[in-house]
Amino acid sequence: MDHKILQTTRELIDEIGYPALTVDQVAARAGVGKAAIYRRYASKAEMAFVATMHEQQLPPLAGTGSLHGDLLALVRTFHVRMAAPAARQLAPALISELASNPELDTRFQDTFLAAEQACFAEIIEQAVARGELAGAVDPAMAHLLLLGSLASALYILNLSVDDAMVTDLAAAAAAGITALADRHHSDPGGAVEPR
Repeated sequence: MDHKILQTTRELIDEIGYPALTVDQVAARAGVGKAAIYRRYASKAEMAFVATMHEQQLPPLAGTGSLHGDLLALVRTFHVRMAAPAARQLAPALISELASNPELDTRFQDTFLAAEQACFAEIIEQAVARGELAGAVDPAMAHLLLLGSLASALYILNLSVDDAMVTDLAAAAAAGITALADRHHSDPGGAVEPR
């Protein structure tokens, strides 16, 4: 049933756009009750977010052998998802809803963001194991440096983000993560423990 709901949501967003989408339309076309949708998703925005960006599994780590390479592979995957027309329509509504709905915000933090930060934790762990980083860095900070910058470019600054910019974002994030690891390693009292 989940797959049918999410597939229908994607189809309707493609046909009529996110602003015109309603849960009633999704329920009718998917042949499910509205209550079944609300048991799974707290709102239209959450349903659409899962359908357009997070139904797909997070990408396996590229294992490129370098911090920059791993970050670049990850941000390229997220760029495709986040720059899609449906995601660009949806993001402002979701951000607004997260700000006004603490329960939804908590679920968002504990599921989607936690999964993304786990990817960053693994990338950092591998970079430390290779000797590329002096020590661990909080995955939330790495997440902010890379995907936070991408989200800001796409959804707040409305930039046309191309592969050159994505490459620069990965390089800047790698440099920032390296600088944080160096600082924390030389000043253990200032270190931020990974979550």
